[in-house]
Amino acid sequence: MKIAFFGTPAFAAESLKSLFEAGFDISAVITAPDKPAGRGQKLQMSDVKKTALDLGLFILQPEKLKSTDFIEQFKTLNVDLGVVIAFRMLPEVIWSAPKLGTVNLHASLLPDYRGAAPINHAIINGETQTGVSTFFLKHEIDTGDIIHRDSIEITQTENATSLHDKLMILGAKTIVSTVKTIEQFRDKTPASPQIISENPKLAPKIFRDFCELQTTLNSTDFYNKVRGLSYYPGAWIKSPWGDLKLLVCQLLSESIFQNIQNQNHLSLGDSFYIISKRLFVKTADSYIEVIELQLPGKPKMKSSDFINGLRL
Repeated sequence: MKIAFFGTPAFAAESLKSLFEAGFDISAVITAPDKPAGRGQKLQMSDVKKTALDLGLFILQPEKLKSTDFIEQFKTLNVDLGVVIAFRMLPEVIWSAPKLGTVNLHASLLPDYRGAAPINHAIINGETQTGVSTFFLKHEIDTGDIIHRDSIEITQTENATSLHDKLMILGAKTIVSTVKTIEQFRDKTPASPQIISENPKLAPKIFRDFCELQTTLNSTDFYNKVRGLSYYPGAWIKSPWGDLKLLVCQLLSESIFQNIQNQNHLSLGDSFYIISKRLFVKTADSYIEVIELQLPGKPKMKSSDFINGLRL
């Protein structure tokens, strides 16, 4: 069975490696063109391209997926199956070309959290479980028939970075299982239609304004938003020192909360407090302790180091 693999970031590269190690015939890897990055603006390869080069696979990097040249080149590959993970939206002429269809791996338990940022939104919404799903592509985004779903726990201290890495490993196993199922059943692969509720949980693309923290949030929602956006793109809050990113925070026990209320604390602005070289933010119902933060244009740092550098 000949496979065309579409992907760009590390999340997809892990699955590409697993498919290769499982012995599947990957006829081509389609990934993003090299792009200038960093201070020197040197061309940088995607993680998928780096992996494909290491594995000695044939690589295509089309600028435009709808270009006649790419479409004709793709059709000549005559692949049996397309596998898409963290890639651009494919035109129908591409995803419908493989004989057995095209499957996508999505980092959520579909139909919940369809969209561009499922890992972030699951944590922000306080979910205790998420996972990965594979499904056949169709016209509407993330709505195709589901082949496999595998779940994983979201711990109370999980952030978007750590959950991403766990789902990357789980997803690689799930995509291998999915392709094995398709190889076994061919055009009769069992797949279940998604049952989408009237009020589905969605995962839209995240923009900077969404990342702003408001002290009108209760402590749990504040904490979940911080970890759901950490380390990237990072939740931020207006502060006396500019727009401050809060990267790691901690919920407080009732005893510590009462201790803060009873002590003479140093107030900085309307919401920031320092006690014994510890930084706190007042929320709607309590306090949150800031463990790690980032000033505008500066590297991330421990809040204790930040406090040591203040002129108080």
